[in-house]
Amino acid sequence: MRLAALFSGGKDSTYAALLAKRAGHEIAYLVTVRSANPDSWMWHTAAIELTELQAKAASIPLIVVKTAGKRENELDELKAVLAKLGVEGVVAGAVASKYQRDRIQKICDALKLKLVAPLWGKNAEQLLQEMLNEKFEIIFTAVAAAGLDESWLGRKLDKKGIGELVEINKKYGIHVSGEGGEYETAVLACPLFKGKIEIKTEPLWQGNSGVLKIIRAELSHA
Repeated sequence: MRLAALFSGGKDSTYAALLAKRAGHEIAYLVTVRSANPDSWMWHTAAIELTELQAKAASIPLIVVKTAGKRENELDELKAVLAKLGVEGVVAGAVASKYQRDRIQKICDALKLKLVAPLWGKNAEQLLQEMLNEKFEIIFTAVAAAGLDESWLGRKLDKKGIGELVEINKKYGIHVSGEGGEYETAVLACPLFKGKIEIKTEPLWQGNSGVLKIIRAELSHA
């Protein structure tokens, strides 16, 4: 099928696009929603500007959809754009968020599109391990949950980090994949990309949460 992949530049949307491509689908577009609401219920906002370089690295056209991010209205702009793309389906990186999956499914149903959600229902710890096995380079771009402090901002995900997330899950109940907004990520390198995203960052911490500010970013083909 010819698909549009919802793409935040984070680990789940990137891995979902890769799996859909490997399943024989054509990823015609990457679609990034830029929400003006940093606390959006639907959309990842941390380091979202990196999607332009990531799309370039993937050699897939990027469609940017801007939204004010008002709850229950933040899908209207996406629906209008998807209706014009001439695709047969939509790829989503949802793992366990019924809130997100149901709303994307509603758009697909209205537009008579197929929802492709290759990560849905999978074990979160296993998914993270699969990404590492696939040579994904993943960094944390935002954290907002008990057990996750400033040291996680800009940290690269590795086996040790997966183990720590599992332990934090046991202690505080966070979702291991960050599906409840406990953390956000950005992918700097993976099999979907040619080259690697090189970045300079600054952690911004306030109270019990923080984001990673992107100061500079470039695509390296070395």
